[in-house]
Amino acid sequence: MADRTEAGAAPWRHAEPVMGTVVSFTLRHPRTPEVRTALGEAVALLHEVDREFSPFLPDSAVSRLRRGESGRADTTPAVRHVLELCDLAHSRTRGAFDAWADGRPDPCGLVKGWAAERAWRVLRKAGATDTCVNAGGDVRVGGAPGPAGVWRTGIADPRRPGRLLAVVSGRDLAVATSGTTERGAHIIDPRTRAPATGLLSATVTGPELLWADVYATAAMVLGAREAHRWITTLPGYALLTVAADGEARASGNFPFLAASG
Repeated sequence: MADRTEAGAAPWRHAEPVMGTVVSFTLRHPRTPEVRTALGEAVALLHEVDREFSPFLPDSAVSRLRRGESGRADTTPAVRHVLELCDLAHSRTRGAFDAWADGRPDPCGLVKGWAAERAWRVLRKAGATDTCVNAGGDVRVGGAPGPAGVWRTGIADPRRPGRLLAVVSGRDLAVATSGTTERGAHIIDPRTRAPATGLLSATVTGPELLWADVYATAAMVLGAREAHRWITTLPGYALLTVAADGEARASGNFPFLAASG
């Protein structure tokens, strides 16, 4: 998933390897001391989240929790908060999102969107309101008023590598995609304990990246028919799916421009 600005803009960018991916920042804002400081704070926040939540770091709070060396009640405040969000995600997705799908706590499916949303809000609070944060394909944008404030985000077509399925257009928007293109069928259906295979990809747009990310994962588990019925119960969120048989389907409120070619 790639972000693009409108013609005539003069953005500046920063790319940060963190959380097992690259988080890129695109700012259409003067490089003021305040914004530079905020960018440093946003980057530091992401590294702090990585140190605390990475299952690949043996001394992270999540690794200790997964090994049973600490319990939910005595882990760090941040981890307790995220586990509470995971409980809420389980409820909102009718059980399709489950941070305990493998029998041990694994909040990673929620953490990336949660952290990227927080980083974006750090920049927004500092006055950089015309900004895009792209966390390995999960995107949060905020734009200034007028045509120059619109962001366009490309959604990869899982059926045709290197091609776009669609382009999302918006000024204040989160876009998250889950799929099988890069990692295969890696999302576990907690109801069957087997990989979810009904969809090749699910893209969710909405007002907050944390929930767009969670809902995209849940849609992969629910499958096209159930996911499209369910997304209509979530005000402000929209869904685009590609089924295993290649059929693409978008909810009526999905904010895309059809990709050419």
